[in-house]
Amino acid sequence: MIETVSFPDLGLELSLDRVAFTIPILDRPVYWYGIIITSGLILAVYLCMRWGKRFGIGEDDIIDMMFFAVPAALVAIRAYYVVFNLDLYKRADGSLNWGAILRYSDGGLAIYGAIISSAIVLMLFCRKRGLSFLAYADLGVHGLFIGQLIGRWGNFMNVEAYGGVTALPWRMCGPSIAADMLRRGYVDQTGYEALLSGALGVHPTFFYESAWNFAGLIMVYLMGKKRRFDGQCFLFYFFWYGLGRAWIEGLRTDSLYLFGWELFGAPIRVSQLFAAVTCVAAGAVLIWALWKYKDGKKELFVDEAAARAAVPKETDKEG
Repeated sequence: MIETVSFPDLGLELSLDRVAFTIPILDRPVYWYGIIITSGLILAVYLCMRWGKRFGIGEDDIIDMMFFAVPAALVAIRAYYVVFNLDLYKRADGSLNWGAILRYSDGGLAIYGAIISSAIVLMLFCRKRGLSFLAYADLGVHGLFIGQLIGRWGNFMNVEAYGGVTALPWRMCGPSIAADMLRRGYVDQTGYEALLSGALGVHPTFFYESAWNFAGLIMVYLMGKKRRFDGQCFLFYFFWYGLGRAWIEGLRTDSLYLFGWELFGAPIRVSQLFAAVTCVAAGAVLIWALWKYKDGKKELFVDEAAARAAVPKETDKEG
């Protein structure tokens, strides 16, 4: 199904088909969303392998980690969404509709599920391999930024993850967007017609988050070269991403809500709450740690690894 998306004040009108191509023999559609997400993952792994030496993490450690992290993330990214939308996946008798739950092609994924599962898998992996979790996490957040800034364009191809109504010059419009906003009660008939005509549009929140993650990648890359302690990039990721996500999530119209609970009379958006809490917590710890090591840096895992690797060579020379 081809959908039209336009940016009236930018003079752009695009025809988007969420299906990239169909596998002939299987008659199976391949979606742009999956291609974009996979491309982001491949690029993230490739660049992390190139940058790994700066953190004391070898290429084999990265590849091996992926064999555990990717399957776990595929489960968690869906589970997180389903848990907070459980009523959508129940039959009339109250039982779970596992067919619908496992049907990823219908949409319904949440990045925080992948982040949480990856952190848990990484802890176990580093413990088994004798690696520093914080050093590996410093490298890993580079990959998260890359994957997220690319992955959000999959949302664009699906015409999803957009925000509320706006008249800003970069507003995004389209027939399916207008119909969805009317169906969910965000606009009345007058607003619907304004969305159709392009007089109004919606916030392209997918782009906001992609741009925010790109800025985060630049900063964390530069920080990684001169970090004072292991975990600095890791903390910065949760501060920066949490700050941006807390703001952007407030603009979105497809948020997950916390079991109908309210705060100050408003429903609690799960990702906004999680983002705000992690932003404040990570920011506080980051400021404290930077102050603690303001006069120098703590020995990094990469330096310890280099020192251990040099010991046998020195022993051989003495022999």
